Amino acid sequence: MPIHCPIKIAALNENEFEAVDYRVMGHAYASQNKLGRFCEEWAYEADLKERLRADGFRSVQTQVPVVVEHGDFSKTYRLDMVADSAVYELKTDHTIVAEHEAQLFGYLFLLGVQRGKLLNFRPPKVQGKLIATSLDHESRRQFSVVADRWEEITPDCARLRQTLLELLSDWGVFLTASLYQEALVHLFGGVDSVERPVRLHRENVILGSQKMLLCSPCVAFRATAYTEATSHVEVHLRRLLALTDLKALQWVNLNHAKVEFTTLKNERGLLW
Repeated sequence: MPIHCPIKIAALNENEFEAVDYRVMGHAYASQNKLGRFCEEWAYEADLKERLRADGFRSVQTQVPVVVEHGDFSKTYRLDMVADSAVYELKTDHTIVAEHEAQLFGYLFLLGVQRGKLLNFRPPKVQGKLIATSLDHESRRQFSVVADRWEEITPDCARLRQTLLELLSDWGVFLTASLYQEALVHLFGGVDSVERPVRLHRENVILGSQKMLLCSPCVAFRATAYTEATSHVEVHLRRLLALTDLKALQWVNLNHAKVEFTTLKNERGLLW
């Protein structure tokens, strides 16, 4: 299995999670009442951990590593807290936002469990949000591929597509686009080999250089996870490409369980 966690985390059903969470939330409120709203995240984590242990929780672990591997690529995530198999992500932000939810969803997908909770200690009252999914390891490995607009301009383009399909078969879909892209960069030789400054110019006006990921000297690539307004995204990717002397941009969009491979060609009429 390419995903590793040093502790066993049971998949709690709804009632089991609620029973644990009822106790956790009581201690979260008590922690904020004692520490106030303006401590850093680590302080609430340490305080809540000790409160739960004192209350008789069987197991309370913090900063639990979850390691994702493929070939010689490895990335470690850390779960803020696991209390009797209930997974919690702690925050000290103005409010819970979509990025926080996506982060916890990613942890649940990696672990193969269905429920977790975000706890935010910064608002006047502790903010909690339950995150739940029906997806498991098996269902996340079922995906479709749309590649009718894909062209393998160089041999490395074919390698890029095959490498991503291998990652998806290994890890499944629904993880963050940044994870797949980071793995692709590593497997193509690392940041020093893949990330390059690309000159941007509007007609005869030199704008400067922007770092882009290149799978070939004349072809860039980008992985995204847009589920709507993809035509709008494509327009702006084409505008970026048109500012460069690159031949094409290979765009991979992870749209839930649909993996879209699209080749965007530079239409400025340059000769390569």
